[in-house]
Amino acid sequence: MTCAEDEAASAAVWRGRFVSLLDRVPVPLAISDAYGNITGVNPAFAAVWSLQPGTVEGRMLLDLFTPTNEKQLHRLDEALRAGRRSRYPVEVCWAVRGAIHHGQVTVEPVSDPLDGHPHLLVTLRPEGERTGPSRHATARPDGPEGAEQEFAHLVLSAQEARILPLVAAGATTSVMARTVGISVDGINYHLTRLCRRLEVPNRPALVARAYVLGLLDPAAWPPRVMPPAAPRGGPATGRR
Repeated sequence: MTCAEDEAASAAVWRGRFVSLLDRVPVPLAISDAYGNITGVNPAFAAVWSLQPGTVEGRMLLDLFTPTNEKQLHRLDEALRAGRRSRYPVEVCWAVRGAIHHGQVTVEPVSDPLDGHPHLLVTLRPEGERTGPSRHATARPDGPEGAEQEFAHLVLSAQEARILPLVAAGATTSVMARTVGISVDGINYHLTRLCRRLEVPNRPALVARAYVLGLLDPAAWPPRVMPPAAPRGGPATGRR
């Protein structure tokens, strides 16, 4: 056996040991190539989607996750292109049986002795389920006026400002996804977040409340968000 063959055999042994250890780790872990194609996951990772590990392999990471922080994703992309090795957190959301979940993946480039290209070790940390009122919650004044005052300074994110008018126009989820340039799961995540922030149960109620709060321009069609400097709470009265 040549020296190269001996090194390859040793690397194969260590890879087998690593895979065996991976299966026993309770934290959701996945391994992908540099392009995000999943080459292996442990049972804890597959269980997030109620799947078996073998059914997850071969999928793309971006088919499972929708990044919700573009700056983090850009930083990771730059690091991979530059060949830098470190741990890069990326906030993500994903859907399981219609329910939207969110958390954070940590992506770490690692070397493989049997492959000249780096692989990615991906660790998933789902957010814990929250019960009861938020620790940041403050008391709300009584009555309808108090309920509206709570949302008086609500500011839409860039993605929400693109999605909300599409909802008001009656666009389907798939049309919104193509228009905004994110996945269907990403659209569902932002809509769920908006409904939670405005405390409404569905899309029609979301649109109605958005008009009441002055988030959408009542005089515009197709729908559009109100300019940041425009007064909230309905049409302008002309008073200064």
